[in-house]
Amino acid sequence: MPTGVALQDPREQLFAAADRVMLRDGPGALTSRAVTEELGVAKGVLHRHFVDFDDFLVELVGAHLRGLSVIAHELERRVGTLTVVANTRFALTGAFDALGLAVVSLVIGRDEVRRRLRGTAAGGIPYLAEIVELLADYLEVEKRQGRLAATADPRTIAVTLTGTSHLLFAGELGGLPDESAVDEVVESVLVGALPGVGH
Repeated sequence: MPTGVALQDPREQLFAAADRVMLRDGPGALTSRAVTEELGVAKGVLHRHFVDFDDFLVELVGAHLRGLSVIAHELERRVGTLTVVANTRFALTGAFDALGLAVVSLVIGRDEVRRRLRGTAAGGIPYLAEIVELLADYLEVEKRQGRLAATADPRTIAVTLTGTSHLLFAGELGGLPDESAVDEVVESVLVGALPGVGH
């Protein structure tokens, strides 16, 4: 491997290389060698920027958690527009894209990474827990707007949506579910929570 390659923003380039490895070979294939070989640099490059490989993986997941904040901000903008089902589908489709699913598998499969992430998170499985939070926050605002029933429990709905949707997206072999399949799941969870539906 070349040792004299000067990288612009090496951390971000290492993260992008890790994403490519996960998408192509799965999160189980992530090693420091796989990442540096993907980027075409010496293995030591990664260890110059991170304490150890688990530190790298924690930072990689952190980068994807910041990506969820983009979805959360867009949900805030959408409050009161379109439908609750359409907005929820938007959030779930963004969170559980191919990379999102890979990140969930990575977190579940690496005990030390999960332990370190839990030190900075509210609880639950990192990444999934943040999806629950962003959905619960969105649904709470929609409830205050009168677009969810007064009796609806946004957090319980968010937990159910996250778990059910993860199973739906992860269970699609060779692709991701289409909009109608996601809508069907969202509608089934929201039955009784939408005014005039299921009453």
